Amino acid sequence: MSKNLPDRNKEFSSWYTQVINRAGLADYGPVKGTMVICPYGFQLWDNIKEAFDKMIKTTGHVNAYFPLFIPKSFLAREAEHVEGFAKECAIVTHTRLKSDGDRGVVVDPESKLEEEIIVRPTSETIIWSMYKKWIQSYRDLPILINQWANVVRWEMRTRLFLRTSEFLWQEGHTAHATAEEAQQETMDILELYRQLAEDYLAIPVITGLKTESEKFAGANKTYCIEAMMGDKRALQAGTSHNLGQNFAKAFNVTFQTKNNQEELVWATSWGISTRLVGAVVLTHGDEKGLRLPPKIAPIQVIVIPISKNDQQAVEVKAYLDPILLAMDQSGIRVQIDWSDNSPGFKFNEWEMKGAPIRMEVGPRDVQQDNIILVRRDTGEKLVLGKKEVVEKVPYLLRKIQKGLFDQALKFQEENTYKVESYEKFKLIMKKGGFVRCGWDGTVKTEAKIKEETKATIRCIPFDEKPSGLNCVFSGNPAKHEVIYAKAY
Repeated sequence: MSKNLPDRNKEFSSWYTQVINRAGLADYGPVKGTMVICPYGFQLWDNIKEAFDKMIKTTGHVNAYFPLFIPKSFLAREAEHVEGFAKECAIVTHTRLKSDGDRGVVVDPESKLEEEIIVRPTSETIIWSMYKKWIQSYRDLPILINQWANVVRWEMRTRLFLRTSEFLWQEGHTAHATAEEAQQETMDILELYRQLAEDYLAIPVITGLKTESEKFAGANKTYCIEAMMGDKRALQAGTSHNLGQNFAKAFNVTFQTKNNQEELVWATSWGISTRLVGAVVLTHGDEKGLRLPPKIAPIQVIVIPISKNDQQAVEVKAYLDPILLAMDQSGIRVQIDWSDNSPGFKFNEWEMKGAPIRMEVGPRDVQQDNIILVRRDTGEKLVLGKKEVVEKVPYLLRKIQKGLFDQALKFQEENTYKVESYEKFKLIMKKGGFVRCGWDGTVKTEAKIKEETKATIRCIPFDEKPSGLNCVFSGNPAKHEVIYAKAY
C-alpha cells in the first residue's frame, strides 16, 4: 500500500484503474471486457442496491426475474430497438461442444439451434412477450415490476464498472392503462434516481430530457440524471424511459377498458447499473484512494488497535469491546483490523478503501480513557473521551456525507459555464466541464458539434431558459438551452 497512486490531475484514467484494483473493488475477468466484482466492491454495490430496492418497494413495485436468453425473432419485432442493440448482441448458435483430436474442442455442428438466441442486452422484448399473456383487462393494470439481473452488451472499449461487456443492474418495466400514468411513472422514477444519487451517493446530478439522437432505442422519451466526474467529464448515472405504446404494438398487448373498448397498453422502462460504483470513485476519490459516502460505505468505522505485545493487545481489546458492541447495536457498520500489518500500513490501506472514519486506540489512549478518530474526507483528527464516541460517530458520519456532497456540488458549479460563442465552447471542451448554451434543435447542429468537439448534449435540463438565446453553433434562435459535455 506504500506505492503512490498516479497523479490524479495528470493521469486520471490510470489513477481510476489503480484505485479500483488496489481498493479491492474489482479485477479483470478472463474474457476480454468482463470484470470480477470483488467482495468489497460487491458490498458497496449491495448497499446501493438495497437503498434503491427499498425506494421502489415503498412505491408499490415488486421484483421478479426473466430469462437471460431471448429468441432472436423477438428483437426484430421492434425495429428501432433492434437497430439500437444490433452491434452489441452476443448470440448463441449451438448448444454442444465435442472433442476433435488435434483440433481440441470444437462446436458440434449437429447441435445448431433452429432459432438463434440473444444473450440479454436488455429485457423489454421478453418481458412484453409475458405481459401479452398476463394482461387482458384494466383490472390487470398497472404492472409495476423490477428485476435485478446481469446483461451482456459486447463493448469494444471497456473500463471497469463504467463500461464492461457484462454488468449488473436493475431494470424496471411497467405497464399502464393511460399515457398520463406512464408519464407520471417515468418522472417518479427519475426523482427516485435523483434522490439515490444525491442523498446516498453524495453525487449532485442534473435532471432532464435526452435529445432524439441520444434517447433509448425504442422509447418515445428518455429522461436522465447526469453527473460531473472528477475529470470534468459527464456520466449518465440513470435513465427513465417513456416507451409509449411501441412495445405493446410490437407484441400486440391490449386490454379491455372499463367501457369495454380494446386499447394498447402504455409502457415505461428504467435502469441504473454497477456504473454507479465507478461514479462514486470518479466523484469522490483523491490522491490517497477512495472516499466513500457513509450511507453506502461497506465499513463506516474501521478500528485500528495499536499494541507492541500480547498484554497490550489484551488491554486494548477489553477497552474496545464495549464500544464496538454499542456502535454495532446502534446500526453503525464497524470493523476492527487485528491483522499483523504495521499501523502505518493499515492507515494507508483503509485510506485507499475509503472508510469514512478511522478509530485508533493504543495503550496510551486506554490509560487516558480516550479514543482517536480520523475523518477520511478531510483528514481531521479528533481526540474524544471514551463515553463520547458512540454518540459522536453518527453525527460525524452525517457531517461527512453532507461534506462530500457539498464539495462535489461546488466542483460542478465551478466547472459549469454559460457561453454564447462557439470559440469559447471549444476552449472549454478542451479543458473539460459542462456548458449551458443555446441549441437550435436540429440534428445537423448536434451532429456537427459532436464531430468537431466529441461533446454531446447530455440533456435538456428541466430548468432550461431558452428565451433570448441563440444557438452556440448556428447563431439561429435557440429552441432549447442544453447541457453539453464530453462523457464516459
